[in-house]
Amino acid sequence: MSTTQTDRLRELLEPLASAAGLELDEVAVTPAGKRRMLRVVVDSDEGVQLDAVAELSREISAALDASDVMGGAPYVLEVSSPGTDRPLTEPRHFVRNTGRLIKVQLAEGGELVARITGVDEEGLDLEVPGVKGRKPTARRLAFAEIAKARVEVEFSRKAADDTPHLDDADGDNAESTEEA
Repeated sequence: MSTTQTDRLRELLEPLASAAGLELDEVAVTPAGKRRMLRVVVDSDEGVQLDAVAELSREISAALDASDVMGGAPYVLEVSSPGTDRPLTEPRHFVRNTGRLIKVQLAEGGELVARITGVDEEGLDLEVPGVKGRKPTARRLAFAEIAKARVEVEFSRKAADDTPHLDDADGDNAESTEEA
């Protein structure tokens, strides 16, 4: 049975991420001039701290050096958490962004900007902001109705809102890069 390089990398890296209390979200190898770029994206329900990313980067580098999964050609290792521009594709992505404003392209056409108020295995509960002083309205959206979704960056939110902010210093989009 043949496996791809990405499959072999996932098999090597998932236990390292899991031991660090993180989930391996993405593994991608792309050409970068004479080298290759290995991008590893990790996440967790509590967010990702820069120190955790740096430690995991060292562990991944050591594991890659001890294996032949990347072959002999040089590569650059980049370990990071997902940025704000990351597409929301899995139910866990929506759960982690509960309380945040998202922009959804609907499968039937059109788009919707709303705040996630709840998530379950079927879909999302949303609060659609009111227009011109009107009160917000509740809306239910099944995952099957979503073509694309991303977090909308908010530069000013109500102070009474105690949900996490994208601009908080909680390690969002923490990143560590090493060269091999």
